[in-house]
Amino acid sequence: MTSGTAPTVPSRTWRDPRKPLWPLALLVPVLPFLAWWGWHATGGTWAWWLTPLVVFGAIPAIDLLIGDDRRNPPEEAVPRLAADGYYRWLTYLYLPAQYAALVLCCAVWAGGRLSWLGAAGLVATVGVVNGIAINTAHELGHKRETAERWLSKVALAPTGYGHFHVEHNRGHHTRVATPEDPASSRLGESFWAFWPRTVVGGLRSAWRLETSRFRLRDRSPWTWRNDVLNAWAMTVLLFAVLLLAFGPGVLLFLVLQAVVGFSLLEVVNYLEHYGLARQRTPAGRYEKVDPRHSWNSDRTVTNVFLFQLQRHSDHHANPLRRYQTLRSFDSSPRLPAGYATMVVAALVPPLWRRVMDHRVLAHYGGDLGRANVHPPAWDRLRERQRGRAAATPRPYAG
Repeated sequence: MTSGTAPTVPSRTWRDPRKPLWPLALLVPVLPFLAWWGWHATGGTWAWWLTPLVVFGAIPAIDLLIGDDRRNPPEEAVPRLAADGYYRWLTYLYLPAQYAALVLCCAVWAGGRLSWLGAAGLVATVGVVNGIAINTAHELGHKRETAERWLSKVALAPTGYGHFHVEHNRGHHTRVATPEDPASSRLGESFWAFWPRTVVGGLRSAWRLETSRFRLRDRSPWTWRNDVLNAWAMTVLLFAVLLLAFGPGVLLFLVLQAVVGFSLLEVVNYLEHYGLARQRTPAGRYEKVDPRHSWNSDRTVTNVFLFQLQRHSDHHANPLRRYQTLRSFDSSPRLPAGYATMVVAALVPPLWRRVMDHRVLAHYGGDLGRANVHPPAWDRLRERQRGRAAATPRPYAG
């Protein structure tokens, strides 16, 4: 055992047991092609719902059957594991598959042969592919290599969310689990209340961070070196090319799938830090980020499909650490299921509150004041807590 982490095995005999499974992450951008084949073979518009059904139906079911894998690589093996190009190329390969799926689905939309139900499925399909691509962009965007940072922006272009590259790295990682962070959801805050706060707040934060970088050097932010502007320019260029290729009617499709895609990112943001708070030190500063400030999950299948995004605590502690080397910590609060399951729960606020609110309070020993609480929900949460305390039978005193 290493301190604070799940069990490891001796480095001399250690081999990554999931190495043959990591290519499964590329199944998601392949699913639209399977849907297209099913649509042509059967003529049924149901085929265009294959991707969301697999991601939010089949994967959670398989996750439940297979369960968790909390094994960590031994630290002595990490340099060798991190240097293995096999893992890096899997993230690179997601991008051409992502773009090929986008082009295919633009062609289907432009063909005008789908019912409204099929069109909705097509939007959901591409939105899921490009939403999960933001996770690939997240992995690439944290690395020092210039090429990987640019590839991160390429992956973000279909959703028009290029500013995430700036806001996540320099904003969210600094302010995580504080009321100042638009990407950290609060106890008692529904996803539907969180969505506009994080979308607008993240955009404002990214622009503020990037323009401040130039003004500190007495330079204009209106330059191609501005990482927000050059990322947005990629989206404009991509959409312009697709409009030229498939006609102006595809613009509605591109906008709708982008909203679905970046909303999938934001619902993941919602569940990653829900209600968790960094406490103030005697000096008035926030305490250092540690494993207690992120919700983790070790569900095997979802971790493979999301390049171990669910080991989020280690990612925040070590942002440069590559996905195959991320560790599970005993001190991290744990979600009751994998991200694929929890995303669905987050869309239904009463279900989410029933599943998660008591877990947040338990994490803080019942002290509501230590959680990151949504101000409009404070009174409701306090009254519920008092009601539960009053309903608890007193221990028999003899």
